[in-house]
Amino acid sequence: MKLTVVGTGYVGLVAGTCLAEMGNNVICVDNNPDKIEQLRKGIVPIYEPGLDELIRSNVSENRLTFTTDLDYAVKNSTICFIAVGTPQGEDGSCDLTYVLEVAKSIAKSMNGYKVIVNKSTVPVGTADKVKAIISSITQYEFDVVSNPEFLKQGAAVDDFLKP
Repeated sequence: MKLTVVGTGYVGLVAGTCLAEMGNNVICVDNNPDKIEQLRKGIVPIYEPGLDELIRSNVSENRLTFTTDLDYAVKNSTICFIAVGTPQGEDGSCDLTYVLEVAKSIAKSMNGYKVIVNKSTVPVGTADKVKAIISSITQYEFDVVSNPEFLKQGAAVDDFLKP
């Protein structure tokens, strides 16, 4: 399968790498060009046991690539994971700004049917908001699903590969 993971923080990088390890072709996208350049060089910005080896092997097998070009990634994938930060607001609520911005960008880049996966930690009802944004921008068919985060630091690769 051809997948995009938007966000190369802890959640996105582990998810993208492990999805590639399962045999999928994965494009990891981030808006930080320095981070993408480091990842392309095999320099991993987080410590997670086994992650750097998985990244190196999947990059060498051409199953895992890194880019800042979200448009390219969406156009070349069927499934798009949103794995961006959801910082806590001053009132304790979840700030969905980044999730909704990515949804808007995905909608603008769609070139056919897509599955949009909320991997970010989000409150109930976020899928409806993502769906509304995408529907307002594109006529292409799509589905929105949730795949909540369940990884714990230090065991994330094992948690993902053996849930």
